[in-house]
Amino acid sequence: MKKFTITLMALSITLISIAHKADTIKTTNSHVVIHFIGHGTLMLEYNGKVFHIDPWNRVANYDSLPKANAVLLTHHHQDHLDSIALAKVFTNGTELYWTETCAKLSKFKANGKVIANGNTFSVLGVTVKAVPAYNIVNKRNNGEPYHMKGEGNGYILNVDNTTIYIAGDTENIPEMAEFGKIDIAFLPMNIPFTMTPEMVKDAVLMLKPRILYPYHYGKTDTNLILELLKDFKGTEVRIR
Repeated sequence: MKKFTITLMALSITLISIAHKADTIKTTNSHVVIHFIGHGTLMLEYNGKVFHIDPWNRVANYDSLPKANAVLLTHHHQDHLDSIALAKVFTNGTELYWTETCAKLSKFKANGKVIANGNTFSVLGVTVKAVPAYNIVNKRNNGEPYHMKGEGNGYILNVDNTTIYIAGDTENIPEMAEFGKIDIAFLPMNIPFTMTPEMVKDAVLMLKPRILYPYHYGKTDTNLILELLKDFKGTEVRIR
């Protein structure tokens, strides 16, 4: 039997990986670890720093997860803006980035930085651009889109020359064709709120990511997107 030693930090990361699926992605000079917490919730680790994206207490026990060095929130719906989860991951040094509507509606009172579509900022060695996230087709009974244009953000993270697109709640909007190089894309696939598998395929054809992670897919049959993209060799589809 091989003998080995691990630090307490390494043990913590290992336990997280067991509780939640995690992938390690190599970057130019380092790597980023992506933890799939559940629903539309992610956690990223890069250079010893922890990024929480849309933390939601219904999909994780945040008492057992690392505190956040930075938090990114895509929009204000309750499964993305959760004051309970925010309070558990927050420290005095946590940097919070959210939308104007999040800042107005949140019960968690913190000095977050309001980010609008088109804004670019740097946090903990990562460059982040906020991009639009909205509905065109899917609407409520009153004709209002589930996600209004200009209210929510998607985020494109440049992590050591690897671009990670976290779409938030959106459809296959035309702006995707102008996003430029995308290595890894997290695209939502739950009807009626975001995209059908067919819409996700259209988004992939615009984005041309090296790796696609369908996420926030609810009860959608993920085999559908595998079938739709089976002949598209440029993108690896990973279901988590």
